[in-house]
Amino acid sequence: MSRLPVIVAQGGIGPAGRTSGFHAYRRLVFDALSAPQASSTLASLSRLTGLAADNADALLASTLVRKLDGSLFDADAVLNHRALTAQGTAELLLSRRQLPSPLPAGWVVNETADRKIVKVTMPAGQALLVPETISLPVHAAGQLPTGFKPEALYPARSHPRGLAMTVYGASDAISSMGIDWNVIDQLVRPEQVSVYAGSSMSQLDQNGNGGMLQARLKGKRVTSKQLPLGFSEMPADFINAYILGSLGATGTSMGACATFLYNLRHAMDDIASGRTRVALVGNSEAPLTPEVIEGYATMGALASDKALRILEGLSEAQEPDYRRACRPFGNNCGFTLAESAQFFVLMDDELALQTGADILGAVGGVFVNADGHKKSISSPGAGNYITMARAAALGRNILGAESLQQRSFVQAHGTGTGQNRVTESAILSDTAKAFGIENWAVSAVKSYVGHSLATAAADQLMSTLGAFAHGRVPGIRTIAGQTADDVHTDNLNILTNHLETGAENLDMALLNAKGFGGNNATALVIAPHKAREMLAKRHGKPLMSVWEKNHETVQAKQEANESRHLSGEYTPVYIFGEGVIEPEAITVTSERVTLAGREVPLPTENPFADFV
Repeated sequence: MSRLPVIVAQGGIGPAGRTSGFHAYRRLVFDALSAPQASSTLASLSRLTGLAADNADALLASTLVRKLDGSLFDADAVLNHRALTAQGTAELLLSRRQLPSPLPAGWVVNETADRKIVKVTMPAGQALLVPETISLPVHAAGQLPTGFKPEALYPARSHPRGLAMTVYGASDAISSMGIDWNVIDQLVRPEQVSVYAGSSMSQLDQNGNGGMLQARLKGKRVTSKQLPLGFSEMPADFINAYILGSLGATGTSMGACATFLYNLRHAMDDIASGRTRVALVGNSEAPLTPEVIEGYATMGALASDKALRILEGLSEAQEPDYRRACRPFGNNCGFTLAESAQFFVLMDDELALQTGADILGAVGGVFVNADGHKKSISSPGAGNYITMARAAALGRNILGAESLQQRSFVQAHGTGTGQNRVTESAILSDTAKAFGIENWAVSAVKSYVGHSLATAAADQLMSTLGAFAHGRVPGIRTIAGQTADDVHTDNLNILTNHLETGAENLDMALLNAKGFGGNNATALVIAPHKAREMLAKRHGKPLMSVWEKNHETVQAKQEANESRHLSGEYTPVYIFGEGVIEPEAITVTSERVTLAGREVPLPTENPFADFV
């Protein structure tokens, strides 16, 4: 019998703020919050940004998709090197120490009265690179809250931004469980923990691969940290080494914009099969660098300032509405790049009940299919039809046709590009018709936070868990209440305003991802009240009563954790150089490996006995 992967905690940091406590979700629907909820979320944003908690306008303006604020780099003064060719001979005075070795062909060096200075004569045709600054064609981005610096919260030691975000986000998820990790660690064997986390584009800022690749062209040296810290799976490595001390399964799968769902599938399969009892799964992506923005802009993929002005009928001198740069299923002109780190803790059903863990939902399944033959590697294809249909069928099979038809919704990939609005809406419409869904609610979180690449579907899960808990699905407010004429709307309710459902009136959600290159994935996420019903049916009322009693303790610890956040006492978990298992503490026999007193049993059966 399969074990149910239960989502027991969430944490992270993105353009909407801190994930735990549902604060990031609440920022999406801020205008619909009660006064106490709004006040709490403003207080959370205040701790991140340093702005006063009563300055609501400034706090809200410092979040979500907006104009690049200059804290990462000045988008109007990006360093560039212009290639020049000398049309005649040129003379230059240089410090003797600055002379290249060996001298370029045709250079003539003469002494001057100052022995430290030489006169260099360069030949005609000499190639030169002269520094200049340029303005990027794109100024809209989903940036972390203005003023928030994750690297300042722990001894970062020149960590790339994506890894600093990992430390904060994974710590937030673990802390928000309301259960000390040491308690969980003692309840499971070392090999029963999984960590699946990474990035799709690696660490591309100056402290990672970006700095390594640029160093020589900028006249700098490559550091000893840039290459190793640049690996795409490094978020998982940091979590294992510096947060959990995990000895279990680890790694990341990369599938462009579907990457999180690939990792979620690994965690789900591990738990369902019994290989793992607890898993931390997530992604951290920090792609807001001039080079990455320029790369996507050159592809024509991003919503450029010029294209936004055309959409809004503005003159070249006018500034577009950057807040509305991403417009899924509306008249749009490209996606909006974003940074985000989101992490989730999953447990098997028995461990969740035993510990009294929070039940935020459950993962019913994750389906992945490629596109097959394609005209272009970047064009949409057929695979997403399969993933959507498989996820819908599974939802029907688990919870029934009525739940799928009446109490489900879709978190669309919803990038804000012309191709996506046509192709994805067609897939959703056809799927709705096939399963008898008359008015399928469709949300698109990228309209708020932008496209965080590997973390994109994790942003969707953050929004989904919030919708389950609050009974409110965020609408697509950036399209001014109207979808584009070429969008397929049959059997769909593409939400242009928040959908108020009330508590426990949403049974499931389908999270959809359409990744570059044909990496399609769709996840079925089961609402918490339905997950509890499934647990009660399997385990009975006595064990559910035990869970309810233990859950009271968990909730009290969660409230204490939230208080630490809001009071400024919270710091991320970062354990450096402690708890290292030395070789002398390891014993290996033919039956088990013992590590500092903890046993890992070795296989005792032949899984292929039928073949021998």
